[in-house]
Amino acid sequence: MERVMKIGILGAAFDAHSSYLRGPAQGPSEIRRAFHSPSANYWSESGMDLGQDGLFADSGDVAEYEAIRPAVTRILECGDKPLVLGGDHSITYPVLQAVAAKHRNLTILHIDAHADLYDEFEGSRLSHACPFARILEEGLAARLVQMGIRTLSRHQREQAERFGVEVHEMRDGVPRIDVSGPTYLSLDLDALDPAFAPGVSHHEPGGFSTRQVIELIQQGGGEWIGADIVELNPARDVNGVTAMTAAKLFKEIAAKLLA
Repeated sequence: MERVMKIGILGAAFDAHSSYLRGPAQGPSEIRRAFHSPSANYWSESGMDLGQDGLFADSGDVAEYEAIRPAVTRILECGDKPLVLGGDHSITYPVLQAVAAKHRNLTILHIDAHADLYDEFEGSRLSHACPFARILEEGLAARLVQMGIRTLSRHQREQAERFGVEVHEMRDGVPRIDVSGPTYLSLDLDALDPAFAPGVSHHEPGGFSTRQVIELIQQGGGEWIGADIVELNPARDVNGVTAMTAAKLFKEIAAKLLA
């Protein structure tokens, strides 16, 4: 009997590569809690009931950075699509190492306030400010499209030019992106304006509304083969609103992966 493809959930409960504040290691458990909260239901806006049995295979959490890549590899070996809950944004690098071993000519859709292209940050090349520099150095993606960016330094502009990154700054409005082929989404919750998502370590005003991010997810092209949601910091959340926002985005991403 042919095995039905599932979404492989993994919590990357790791934040040791954070700058400024710790706390995102608690993010995976809070997103799961919010997803199962009786204050909402399991239906996506596209009409998919994500409460059905058999749609998810939850691998639990890993707390060590070195454990992330093999954990994602196991999900892929099962034929499932990984949806990784962070954790700080440094976790995207080992996730992509695993994903790129299976999928070539990968496009990354990166929704974030920050480009995360530093060669190093505060003396670390594995900082959460650096993952996309490492990903592009290793050739793990053919295309990187960044949306919501509003903190570009001179160095990061130089890095974007060096790697041929398609940067859509927030000041230019919400883009419509033409994407085809295998596509991976990396969503940093600080892409949203702090008015919509206060529970992040780095508040950067002038960001997306929740509706705008939902539209980016729903309208995104390509064949979605995996995703991550990162940088929820429950210690800074207000009445759990950011966790519930993350759970809402989780539902829309999951529906996209299963479509």
